[in-house]
Amino acid sequence: MGTKIFLSAACLLAVMSLSAQRRNPFEVRKNVPLDSIWLSDPFILADAKTKMYYMTGTGGMLWKSPDLRLWEGPYRVTQTDPRSWMGERPMIWAAELHEYNGKYYYFGTFTNSSVKIDTVKGNAIDRRACHILVSDKPDGPYVPVGGESYCPEDQPTLDATLWVENGKPYLLYCHEWLQNWNGTVEAIPLKPDLSGVEGKRKILFFASESPWSKERIGETVLPNKVTDGPYVFRTQTGRLGVIWTSWVYDVYTQGVAYSDNGRLDGRWVQEPEPITPPNFGHGMLFRTFDGKLLMSIHSHKSVNGRYVRAPRLFEVDDSGDKILVTKEHK
Repeated sequence: MGTKIFLSAACLLAVMSLSAQRRNPFEVRKNVPLDSIWLSDPFILADAKTKMYYMTGTGGMLWKSPDLRLWEGPYRVTQTDPRSWMGERPMIWAAELHEYNGKYYYFGTFTNSSVKIDTVKGNAIDRRACHILVSDKPDGPYVPVGGESYCPEDQPTLDATLWVENGKPYLLYCHEWLQNWNGTVEAIPLKPDLSGVEGKRKILFFASESPWSKERIGETVLPNKVTDGPYVFRTQTGRLGVIWTSWVYDVYTQGVAYSDNGRLDGRWVQEPEPITPPNFGHGMLFRTFDGKLLMSIHSHKSVNGRYVRAPRLFEVDDSGDKILVTKEHK
């Protein structure tokens, strides 16, 4: 898939998120079926304390549901600092909610399009970076927990997630392909209170290592450049994996890699084939209150000739050394 297609997809995502907010900036709707919600990068926190599911994603809004079927929202839950590098109205992509040490943390990608950090192959690159917000409640409000930067300031980073290994928290994220032209999934150690980073970042793998992701440049088929949406998990047998998303030509697609030693510092081996159907991507895993493992993921679809992304749920079997996506959850 060529550069112009990727750029237009990224722009469309931002426009779609902003238009959704303009359509319902303050109106909270109730009893909304999941398949009626338009949302990219859906992340669901199953909060045992409130017995409620909280869903967020791109756009900085929050939905909640007691049963995963009917939802209430959207609620605005972030309070960023307009004096920071984010500016007054940062775009928010791929937000996640994590409970950690008695608090709730909002991992998100924030973009200030008025600040440029680089120009690569004629493309000016916005200041885009992963940041962490905190709240005492799952439905916010979420405010910045730490300093100015978690990731290198001269690099566009996105799709942050949390992983805790042997009691140590880590920030996982992607270094965006627009700058390095071979996107990465990386990890960097966090301070115990998640207020900043400590230690050096480590590249886990490059987009080009995937055997299933592809793009065509002229008549030549090459590995794709894009890494999106890493999410770390461990199977019931103890095997450590990361689901992540790229493209097979013009189809958004999700695959998986596994660590050869069960730790982040292992050698990451890519599975040869995608693990979800075509046209699905940016997934995450969570357990329902009755113990069922589900994958929250978004699909691409056309509604009245308009391209939208919508949350979907799939059931997952993690009893073996590899996760298996079994069927759509109804």
